[in-house]
Amino acid sequence: MPFQSFDESYRGALDHAVSLEAIGRVVKTAARQLTGAQGATFVLAQDGFCFYADEDAIGPLWKGQRFPLDHCISGWAMVHGVHAVVPDITSDPRIPQTAYAPTFVRALAMVPVGDPAVAAIGAYWADEHEATHTEVRALTRLADATAAALERVGLDEAPWAPNFSLT
Repeated sequence: MPFQSFDESYRGALDHAVSLEAIGRVVKTAARQLTGAQGATFVLAQDGFCFYADEDAIGPLWKGQRFPLDHCISGWAMVHGVHAVVPDITSDPRIPQTAYAPTFVRALAMVPVGDPAVAAIGAYWADEHEATHTEVRALTRLADATAAALERVGLDEAPWAPNFSLT
């Protein structure tokens, strides 16, 4: 999908999302399509943890799992408020190798959502890959639109709330 289509389709879908679950569906699909990645995740921050709320990938990642903010790259991006590009996960100390070993992931880009960050969006590649400026820009624009949607919808349906369900 061309980068230019972001404003026309994904921003509109996020503007019309009425739940946290709907936001997650848009984010995981958009992140993967905008970057050409083999996987994408939508991660929420909560009380010192990252919750992998949704994913779209060629193989299972971490949907439904929690990790300490200081033990994963999504947490690093949220805490520092900047994106991370990791062309080779085996050479980056921010990557918990035991969590990534059973997955297809060999490279990634992660962007924070919000200021301060309340979420993160990850894109994952099955081969070594240095995310391009265009890919990071697309993820950043998606993160900005996601932050606005989260502000509008709120986190009442968040994974730690009793009415949240993983689908």
